[in-house]
Amino acid sequence: MKKITIAIFIITLLFSACDFEKYQIDPNRTSEAPPGLFLTNLMVSSFNNLDESAAQASRMMTWVDGQSSSQYYTWQRAGFGGYANILQAHQMIVEAERLALPNYIALAKFFQAYHYYQLTMAFGDVPFSDALKGSEENYVPAYDEQEDIFNGILTLLEEANEELSSSEPELVGDVLFAGDISKWQKAINSFRLRVLLTLSEQDGTSSIDISGQFASMIADPATYPIIQSNEDNLALQHYDVAGNRYPFFDNQNMKVAYPLETTFVELMKDRNDPRLFHIAEMNDLGTDPSDFASYGGLDGSASFEDFQAEFLSGVGSFPNLRYSEDPTTEPTVIMSFSEVQFILAEAVELGWITGSAETFYNAGISANMEFYGVSSSDISTYLTGGNVAYNTANGIEMINTQKYLTYFLSSGWEAFYNQRRTGFPVFSATDFNDGLIPTRWMYPQAELNLNTSNVNAAIERQFSEGDNINAKMWLLK
Repeated sequence: MKKITIAIFIITLLFSACDFEKYQIDPNRTSEAPPGLFLTNLMVSSFNNLDESAAQASRMMTWVDGQSSSQYYTWQRAGFGGYANILQAHQMIVEAERLALPNYIALAKFFQAYHYYQLTMAFGDVPFSDALKGSEENYVPAYDEQEDIFNGILTLLEEANEELSSSEPELVGDVLFAGDISKWQKAINSFRLRVLLTLSEQDGTSSIDISGQFASMIADPATYPIIQSNEDNLALQHYDVAGNRYPFFDNQNMKVAYPLETTFVELMKDRNDPRLFHIAEMNDLGTDPSDFASYGGLDGSASFEDFQAEFLSGVGSFPNLRYSEDPTTEPTVIMSFSEVQFILAEAVELGWITGSAETFYNAGISANMEFYGVSSSDISTYLTGGNVAYNTANGIEMINTQKYLTYFLSSGWEAFYNQRRTGFPVFSATDFNDGLIPTRWMYPQAELNLNTSNVNAAIERQFSEGDNINAKMWLLK
C-alpha cells in the first residue's frame, strides 16, 4: 500500500470555507466546475492504480532488488490519501446540486462508499461522520466505529442505486460506461454484494442485517441489477495515448525484478490452469511454453539470502511480456462478473440464498478464462479436472481459491482482504513478523501528530495491543 501520509486535518483545511479563503480567491479564475470534470478525475484516480505491493502481499509476485515490506509483511503505517477522493466526490455533489444533475450525486455517493471501504479495510475505525466537516471548522474529526462505517457505506450504495435514473441528462465525463446508467447500477450493486460478503464473520451478531440485505437484493433483480457478463465489468480501459496507457507499460522491472510467487504459480500448475500461459513467461529453465514444467515461482517467505539464491537458479517466471510491452494489454478490473459469480456461490454455501453453488462457481471460472482468451474446449476440460471439479464438502475453500486466481493485477488489495477473511488460499508467513500475516496498517503519523486524542481513542477502543499491524479489527473478530 502506498504510504501517503496525508492527515485529515490537512485535507479538510484545504477544502474548508474559512475566513482565510476570501484573501486567496483569484477573481479572474472560476470557482465553479461542471461535475463531469470531477467524475473523470475520480474514475482515473480511483481505478488507474495497479499496485505491485498488493500482488506481493497476496503471494502473487515478489521483489528481488531488496527486502520488500509487502513481501516480508513488515509494513507499518499507511496514509489517508483516500480522503482526497472522498472530498473530490463531495465537491462533485456540490456542483451537481448547483446544476440540478442528480446522477452525478448518485455516482459521487458510490465513490465515497468505495473509498471509505478501502480506508476501513486497511485501518479499522476511521473518520466517517465528521470527515467532511472542514467547512464547519472541524479539523480534528472523531473516529467512527467500523460497524457504523460499514452501515454508512451500505446506505451510500443503497442511495446511489436508488437515485440513478436513465431519464436524467446524459453523463458527461464517464470514461468507464459512456453514460450507461444500467451498467453503473449493476456495478454499484455488485460492489455492495462484495461489501456484504466482507462482513460474513459478523452475520447474526451485527446490528446490520447482513445476510438479509444480501438475500433481499438477489430476490429483487429489477431493483438491484448486478453484473451479468464480462461486458458489464467495472473496469478502466487503456489506450495508446500518453497518460492512458496500461500502468506497467514500459516498466522494465516487470521483466527483471518482479518474478511470480510460488503460491500463485503452483496453484495454477496443480490444476493445469491454461491461464498461466497468458499471465507468465517461461522461466530460464523452460523449453516449451505449453508445458507447465516450464514455469515456476519463488518463495516469498524465504530468508532474503535463500530467496536470492532461488532467483539466481532461474526457476522463477516473470509476468507475461504483454504487461510491459503492450500499452492496451487489458483493462484494469475493479469489479468483475467472475467475482460476482464467486460471491453468489459462497452465499449459497453460507445459506444466504438458494441456488447451485457449483453453477455459480463454474460460471466464475469460465468468465475469467474468457477474459484471458482461453478457448471454450480448454475451459470445459479444466472444469472437470482434478482439484477443480466442484465438491461442496470443500466448497468455501474451492470458491475462494478460484476467486484468488482471478485477482492477478486487478481489484487492488481485494485478494489480500479476501484471504484475510477466509484463510484461502494459505499464504506463507515470514520470520520478520513473528510468523504472522498482518491484518491491518498502523494509523498515519500525521494523525498522531495533529488529531492525537481522536486517533488514540480509536486505538484504545479497538485494540488491547495498541496500534499494531497484527491487531484484529471489528470485522475479523
